Amino acid sequence: MKKTGTLTPPQLLIAVFIISISIGTLLLKLPFSYIGELSWLDAFFTAVSAMTVTGLAVVDTGTVYTIFGQVVIMCLIQLGGLGIMTFAVLIFLLLGRKIGFKERLIIQQSLNQNGAGGIIRLAIELAIFAFIIEAFAVMLLATVWVPEFGMAKGLYFSLFHAVSAFNNAGFGLKADSLSGYVNDPLINIVISALFILGGIGFTVLIDLWHSRSVKQLSLHTKIMVLGTFVLNVVAMLYIFLNEYGNPLTLGPMELDGKLWASYFQAVSPRTAGFNTLDIASLDDSSILLIIVLMFIGAGSASTGGGIKVTTFVIILLATVSFFRRKAEINLFSRQIKQELVFKSLAIAMSSILLVTLALMILTHTESGFTFLEIVFETVSAFGTVGLSMGITGNLSEAGKVVLIVVMFVGKLGPLTLAFSIAKPDNSKIKYPKTDVLAG
Repeated sequence: MKKTGTLTPPQLLIAVFIISISIGTLLLKLPFSYIGELSWLDAFFTAVSAMTVTGLAVVDTGTVYTIFGQVVIMCLIQLGGLGIMTFAVLIFLLLGRKIGFKERLIIQQSLNQNGAGGIIRLAIELAIFAFIIEAFAVMLLATVWVPEFGMAKGLYFSLFHAVSAFNNAGFGLKADSLSGYVNDPLINIVISALFILGGIGFTVLIDLWHSRSVKQLSLHTKIMVLGTFVLNVVAMLYIFLNEYGNPLTLGPMELDGKLWASYFQAVSPRTAGFNTLDIASLDDSSILLIIVLMFIGAGSASTGGGIKVTTFVIILLATVSFFRRKAEINLFSRQIKQELVFKSLAIAMSSILLVTLALMILTHTESGFTFLEIVFETVSAFGTVGLSMGITGNLSEAGKVVLIVVMFVGKLGPLTLAFSIAKPDNSKIKYPKTDVLAG
């Protein structure tokens, strides 16, 4: 790993995140940022949740925080979603400052890219695309919320939710998230389109924009598009069938309402965090499915979290190849490198260990909640999703600290933290191969 000064790019990225969260916490604790009482820990939790685009909230965003506090949260969401270094690129260019190699390495790490080539162009295209999409979404959402709240509040509502949705944050200004709009086609389509576009990955969107045919698409893009489609369709069908007669969720709705609610709740766990159904009222098997979807997460170089769809697909393909006694993993007439298999396994295993460790602590500190509620909250924090079964505000101080750590690691990625402290093995010594019994 090449160093930038005395710190490696992963270490610098972590430092920038910590500084931004600290500034956000201080701003949220200003007297005019909130109404009533707000502890330092709750302000810190909110700043971390916003910066990591998670959406878990220990206090109600719409009633506890003032307009100023909500704007601070919205800015943290935008910074965390698009990446601090993306904004740094824009500032450098506006000031006419040259972006050196060390800055490119940090931007590469921030955007989760394999190389520094073309990284500046990617950051610029990302920012332009994000702002255009968010502006267009504001105009569409305003057609619903301006008539409901008036011009000023309606536009502000539209802007806040557009930023939150595109960055897969899940923060809302209503205590029940979007449950009041379960039957509204425009809200369902616009909000879900925002977090699907934000969660599929910027490199995928740019590849789709520039490619003229399916054959020109990269393997990563093909995996993400197909994987996202399959996961969303399977999840929607399962929730629709499983919750169809549940009197607390889909049961009382008409068919169109059932379909909209099933669709939205199927795509939202992919790190979006909005809900149109009461999560705590879902059947246990539906909750288990959502936990799995939250753990898988969105795409690489996206605003979402989780282990990522490509990681899940590569591990799945590696398993299939092993059972078929094949040494190579082939997909779309391409062979996946063995290095990617090792990386995927490392991401999945380190993520499982992180969630398991957090669960072991939380089962002691949060004994007042069921194990399923604790698992749901923990995986939601790791996947930077923000969905909750309603226990976030009642967590103990120790529980909040644990989830803060989980959200932070979930956003930056376990491997980023590992690379920030690990030293490269430059040893050229090789040992003889041997067999070990496994399975």
